[in-house]
Amino acid sequence: MALSRLWRKARILLEMIKFEHTVFALPFAYLGAVLGNWVVEGGWPTWREIGWVTVAMVGARSAAMALNRLIDRHIDAANPRTAQRALPAGLVSVPEVLVFIAVSFALLFYAAVQLNPLAMKLLPIAVLVLVIYSYTKRFTWLCHLVLGIALGLAPMGGWVATTGRLDGPAILLGLTVAFWTAGFDIIYACQDADFDRQAGLYSIPSRFGIARGLAISRFFHALTMLGLVALFLWLPLKAWFFAGIIAAGLILVYEHRLVSPHDLSRLNTAFFTMNGVLSVVVFLFTLLDLVMVE
Repeated sequence: MALSRLWRKARILLEMIKFEHTVFALPFAYLGAVLGNWVVEGGWPTWREIGWVTVAMVGARSAAMALNRLIDRHIDAANPRTAQRALPAGLVSVPEVLVFIAVSFALLFYAAVQLNPLAMKLLPIAVLVLVIYSYTKRFTWLCHLVLGIALGLAPMGGWVATTGRLDGPAILLGLTVAFWTAGFDIIYACQDADFDRQAGLYSIPSRFGIARGLAISRFFHALTMLGLVALFLWLPLKAWFFAGIIAAGLILVYEHRLVSPHDLSRLNTAFFTMNGVLSVVVFLFTLLDLVMVE
C-alpha cells in the first residue's frame, strides 16, 4: 500500500512539472555537448559524459519547474486555467514538493561533480537563474527573457560538460536558444494576458497586448534564426546543418501561423508540439552534419 501511494505521488509530481516537456531543452543540451566536443576535441563525447549531461538536465529542469509551481501556487489557485494544478488542488503538499526539489537539485549537483571543475564553478550561477525566474513576473515583463536565459544555459552547460571550457560559439548558441524560448513563452503567456493584468502580474502580452506580444515573439524568433545562421558561419559546419536551419525556420513560421490575436485555440499545438519538434530537428540535423563531415 505504501509503495502504491508513493508511486501515485511520483506520478502526480511528474505530471505537475510536465516531465515529458524536458524534450524542449534536452536536445539543445546534447547539441552543446556534441558540438563543443567536436569543435574543441575534434571527436565525439563519451557516453559517460552524455549520461551525466542527461542527469544534470533532468535534475535542473525538474527543480526549476517544481520551484515554479511552489512559488506560484497562490497565483495558480486564483487563475481558473491553472486552479486544478497539483498544489492548488491539494493533490500534493508543500513538504512533498520541497523534498522533490531537494532531490532534483542533488541530482544536478552530483552530475556536475562527475563532469569537470568548471561545471562545478558555474553551477551556482545556473541555480540562481533557475530560482529567480519564477519571481520575475511579479516585477518585470522581461520575465520571458529570464526564462530564455535559463533554458539557454542547457547548450552552454552541455558544451562545458564535454570540454571543460566555455567558448564563444557556446555563448552564441545559448543566446539563440534564449530568444527561441522567450519567443514561445510569449505565445504561451497570451492565454493569461487578461488574468495577469487583473492580478498585477507582468508579461509582454499583458503589457503590450496580444497582437504586439505576438509581433515581439516573431522578432525574437527572427533573432533565433540569425543566431543559427551566425553559428553556421562561425563554425566549419556544412550543408546538413544549414538544412536544419531551414527546417527550424519553417517550423517557426508554421508555429506563428497557428495563432493570431483573435484565435488562440491552437496555442497548445504551437507551444508544446512544434517546439518539441524544433529542438529535436535541429539536434538531428547537426548530428547528421557532423557524421557526414567524417
